[in-house]
Amino acid sequence: MTMIDTIQNIFAYDFMRNALFASLLVGVVSGLVGTLVVLNRIVFLGGGIAHAAYGGIGLAYYFGQDPMLGAILFSILSALGMGVVHLRTKTRSDTLIGVMWSIGMAVGIIFVSLTPGFKADLMSYLFGSLLAVSGADLQLMALVALLVIVFVLLFYRSLLAISFDETFSTVRNLPVAALYLMMLVMIGLTVVVAMRVVGLIMVIAMLTIPPATANLFLKDMKGMMLLSVGLSWLFSGVGLVLSFTLNLQAGSVIILVAALSYLAAAAYKKLSVHPKP
Repeated sequence: MTMIDTIQNIFAYDFMRNALFASLLVGVVSGLVGTLVVLNRIVFLGGGIAHAAYGGIGLAYYFGQDPMLGAILFSILSALGMGVVHLRTKTRSDTLIGVMWSIGMAVGIIFVSLTPGFKADLMSYLFGSLLAVSGADLQLMALVALLVIVFVLLFYRSLLAISFDETFSTVRNLPVAALYLMMLVMIGLTVVVAMRVVGLIMVIAMLTIPPATANLFLKDMKGMMLLSVGLSWLFSGVGLVLSFTLNLQAGSVIILVAALSYLAAAAYKKLSVHPKP
């Protein structure tokens, strides 16, 4: 049996096709938004939003609501709160964001523990459950992907300006604060859809590794975004096939493939710039 036949057999299953479609949608979102995260050097802030979102999951679960809805609301509120803190107190924002990050996780864990009944499904939000993606999940991912694409297309020039020279953007009277907060809201929405693929614990890796790999070879934002999306698709596809073949957790394999690819690309870049004598 050839490799092509093996791949065709793997994606003959409905749940694998759903997983592939989810990976493609999340790849678009994480590639575009992740480039902004990397260029604006707000990886820690993105991680804070991701972990704080668990507070919304715990609250929603406790009150009998959809955990995804709770994650969306909490991630958006956390993104706006952390964004305001970062804009107003840049010198000590890391500490305050770390506190907010911890509060979100603690609130989520407390309300999960207060909720009676079996709670094994909540682990999927922490570590991902790509093979359990439903049609409703795909619709949400498609909607977020559309919102992110529209946001990037409408504000590309302004996003480019604030990503490379925030001071110049302020002098040119661009709405830097508003754009920054909108960008963080997009990060919050990306966190929610990406957690179905790799989980909240590793969502920041999905946001940063493909753009960081792209940034090794490209410096312009448009090129980075396009390559990041392509790399996200590649990592997800390879990770899906490997996880199915080896019977491993899909999200973890995808992140491992991405991380090893980044290390290989970084080593190649270093050797090509400074070849051995």
